Amino acid sequence: MGGAPAASVGGRCERPPLLPRVAATQGGGMLGKGVVGGGGGTKAPKPSFVSYVRPEEIHTNEKEATEKEVTLHLLPGEQLLCEANTVLKCVQEDSCQRGIYGRLVCTDFKIAFLGDNESAPDNDETQFKNKVIGENDITLHCVDQIYGVFDEKKKTLFGQLKKYPEKLVIHCKDLRVFHFCLRYTKEEEVKRIVSGIIHHTQAPKLLKRLFLFSYATAARNNPATDPKKHAIMFDTLQDWFRELERTKGNMKYKAVSVNEGYKVCERMPAYFVVPAPLLEEDIAFFQGRGIPIWCWSCHNGCALLKMSALPKEQDDGMLQIQKNFVDRIYKTVHRPPYETAKTEDLSSNFLSLQEIQMAYSKFKQLFLIDNSTEFWDTDIKWFSLLESSSWLDIIRRCLKKAVEIIECLEAQNMNVLLLEDHASDLCCLISSLVQVMMDPHCRTIFGFQSLVQKEWIMGGHCFLDRCNHLRQSDKEEVPVFLLFLDCVWQLVHQHPPAFEFTETYLTVLSDSLYIPIFSTFFFNSPHQKDTNVGRESQDSQSKPLNLLTVWDWSVQFEPKAQTLLTNPLYVEKPKLEKAQRKGTHFKHQRQLSLPLTQSKSSPKRGFFREETDHLIKNLLGKRISKLINSSEELQDGFREFYDGWHSRPPSYQGLLLPHLEGPEIKVWAQRYLRWIPEAQILGGGGVATMSKLLEMMEEVQRLQEKIEARHHSQEALQAEAASPPRTSGRLSSLFPFALLQRHPSKPVLPTSGWKALGDEDDLAKREDEFVDLGDV
Repeated sequence: MGGAPAASVGGRCERPPLLPRVAATQGGGMLGKGVVGGGGGTKAPKPSFVSYVRPEEIHTNEKEATEKEVTLHLLPGEQLLCEANTVLKCVQEDSCQRGIYGRLVCTDFKIAFLGDNESAPDNDETQFKNKVIGENDITLHCVDQIYGVFDEKKKTLFGQLKKYPEKLVIHCKDLRVFHFCLRYTKEEEVKRIVSGIIHHTQAPKLLKRLFLFSYATAARNNPATDPKKHAIMFDTLQDWFRELERTKGNMKYKAVSVNEGYKVCERMPAYFVVPAPLLEEDIAFFQGRGIPIWCWSCHNGCALLKMSALPKEQDDGMLQIQKNFVDRIYKTVHRPPYETAKTEDLSSNFLSLQEIQMAYSKFKQLFLIDNSTEFWDTDIKWFSLLESSSWLDIIRRCLKKAVEIIECLEAQNMNVLLLEDHASDLCCLISSLVQVMMDPHCRTIFGFQSLVQKEWIMGGHCFLDRCNHLRQSDKEEVPVFLLFLDCVWQLVHQHPPAFEFTETYLTVLSDSLYIPIFSTFFFNSPHQKDTNVGRESQDSQSKPLNLLTVWDWSVQFEPKAQTLLTNPLYVEKPKLEKAQRKGTHFKHQRQLSLPLTQSKSSPKRGFFREETDHLIKNLLGKRISKLINSSEELQDGFREFYDGWHSRPPSYQGLLLPHLEGPEIKVWAQRYLRWIPEAQILGGGGVATMSKLLEMMEEVQRLQEKIEARHHSQEALQAEAASPPRTSGRLSSLFPFALLQRHPSKPVLPTSGWKALGDEDDLAKREDEFVDLGDV
């Protein structure tokens, strides 16, 4: 046991390679229980001889052979910037430390660790590989925080360093945590790799320096796929015409091209839809601000619209002009008794962006776990920390606001006008949620992707700023789009048959926010994209750049992996009777959720501006007071509408409302817990339930095929009978991201928990302390 090191270079090790090598163990050899300092048989004897063996001194030939086998795969336009050899990628579990030797590299696209992972499963059934990003790859945009470990103390790294750490810890925006031990790496390589990673992930960047343009330039000769196969892009007038026809909104609204070439407003798309009575000169009067922009039309003719605030003015004359302008514009959507409108000021009467950012900053810390001990230490107070983050409460408030707007559209037959400073953050969020709940088309993969294109991309959501891709300022980094995906996940979780896509689809979509080969989430507006793409094409004096869209999932996944993005239980056309539908109503589990709590009122009214009265509210104050009923009447109408819908069996191809009660708003486990082995349910959870349903469906299908085969040939019957059935027992609850073969875990009660359970029953303490589930 003492004659060989724990691991060889290139393989896995069960302890750090630079450890004291003891000449003999307790069982015999040079040292034993009787030697001086042996502890009288009660303590382990201290070694009398220690030698330190560095990795480069062990199996040198084997190390060189292993490193030659590991190659760095570069994308078109990707360049290697710096690298370090003999790096140990650690996986810490309590006092034990395991790891893999390899090479740590940094390119202008990603940080990658190249090692020999012998534990990777060979069975293709359990693999969900991304063709762009490997398991040990981190795109530069996905890096959240970088820490260095100095003498067992973890410190945040930024700027120039005077002393370099012995371990590098990287927290990612997709909640992965990487530990790289640099203790055995050459000093020059440590300086180079640490400085390079810090600079290329934290230093402010120029837009034209994004890897997006390097990749598009190098891959311009690759065959381009038609993005319209995957979604309606809404970059032409015809796309808006078709959307108006689909929603039957073409009787009251019209598509306009007044902003073609972005000559009116650079924040707005080239084409959009406005009320039919609106004049084009009115659109240009305030550069597109103060104009009701159409989002979607309900089956009863009511519409959902959004409006950005007018610019602030101090001059009395200009204020009067604005009042007259708003009075004239407002009549295009509010013409009683023919149609009425209700306004929802999201800038002052709802969430603030600062609230969202602060809540998510607290929330994500629950999942950035360094080791097993930290996980179990926080397990006792996990629900308290979850509640204090307010993230689930924010999700509930967003869903409730969407239901309130649906009640106005559906029950009160009123137009709803959403107001916001630039109508590009909370307007995108709420309008999208309303459409997902009301329009079954938006619950298909094609429809959902088209919805994101319409409301978020063409709606001018500042992805570049909100994701902070350029590292310019942390003040504007707010996960608004991630909040939207989390809200949609709540609906998918509560009503699975209503959606063509799965939670895995939503998870990989959230990951794609940080992959800079897709142009979808790397611009603030269509104008910014068109301007920069055109400039790059002119500079290269070649054919236009081939920018990829994230909606082409074949770029990231093989066809077999893409099947996990589609829901096999999706109900396209309900054919069941009312009594049968009751049996398929899903009961909602209460794990990963909080008890029923009252919604917290927003303490903040604005973000990025001073606390001043909203100009739109001032201009329309008298009019709003006539249109909006008292809060008690609104609450009564909302409760009656909400309870009435939930008292009936759900129609998966009709209106869909979420459950808003506290226990029903849950943590999106697949996204937030997928990298924590201790959080897995071995062979259980919703994935196992879904897989068992698929087994039954496939069995029914095989039986049907056997019956049909009897009319043809016996050979076909035998071929079908030989097909292997699906097995779900080996899957993890966090499949396809967490695999049982790779992450065995042994849950134990932490030391801090023993004191908390001092007054509990002895049996309960013994069960928590001694039961070992590692072999289950």
